[in-house]
Amino acid sequence: MAHAEFLCGVFGKVGQTADSAVFEIPNLAPGSYGIVTLDVPTAKQTYAVSFVLQQDGKDWKVGGFYVKETKIAGHDGNWFAEHARAFKAKGQNHNAWLYYLEARDLLVPVSFMYTQVTDKLGDEAESAKPADLPGGGKTVDLAAGAKTYHLIAMFPVVVKQDLDLVVKYQSPDVSNTTQTFQDNTAVMKALVAKYPELRDAFDGIVARAVEPSGRDYGSLLPMKDIK
Repeated sequence: MAHAEFLCGVFGKVGQTADSAVFEIPNLAPGSYGIVTLDVPTAKQTYAVSFVLQQDGKDWKVGGFYVKETKIAGHDGNWFAEHARAFKAKGQNHNAWLYYLEARDLLVPVSFMYTQVTDKLGDEAESAKPADLPGGGKTVDLAAGAKTYHLIAMFPVVVKQDLDLVVKYQSPDVSNTTQTFQDNTAVMKALVAKYPELRDAFDGIVARAVEPSGRDYGSLLPMKDIK
């Protein structure tokens, strides 16, 4: 199936309720499936552990296994949603959009799960989405000195207990790692110079130069070192 949609729980006249969920999984073979999610506490924090199961005769076999942290530095999805709204109220829509993405990711155990909460959050996020963000095949130009870089993606990522921002850009060749590191650094500096609000939201930036082949080369700098 190119697009498999599983409806779980009780739905209302206008769609999802507090007791419903939708799972959307692409490219599934025809069959019977189940999804099991467990909250697993550890000394560090609670993890969401999920299994996608496929029925094979009388047996159920594991077709997918996912482990996700439920908090970042002690902050859950609701915390990120509240801060996204605060950024939006201050007109910092780039921070708001990126925090909405992180909130949505933390509020579900797997990325292909949709609930009433995430649907409402998605509507909120769309109202704050800046027009100059790359993604979905759209590139955005970023001037850095005499060069112009073509950004292809920006999204938050967790590195240990830090929330960093990943920015990917087009590169003809990443084999010269010294030059690519310099380009990565230039992109990070130019990005923060263009959007100084990012300093309020992220601990660092990861710049990744991406060749047409898909090979990439990345660099990470803490925000305090980007000057």
